[in-house]
Amino acid sequence: MRIIEALASRLDVPLDHFLINLDRYGNTSAAAVAIALDEANRTSRMKVGDYVLLIVSRRLTWASSVIQW
Repeated sequence: MRIIEALASRLDVPLDHFLINLDRYGNTSAAAVAIALDEANRTSRMKVGDYVLLIVSRRLTWASSVIQW
């Protein structure tokens, strides 16, 4: 959660723009992005044409990508 809060602060984006599911699933590692995308899709948090920033981090390694849904 600290990483998400720091990222939100640095990007100046409110936390309600982030899909946070740590309280429901814990740290799912490699499956985190797929679970979050599925949850956002099922709950209609994403609409066709929305841009989605995907971020995966593991210790000192990270990757990110922007996709259009």
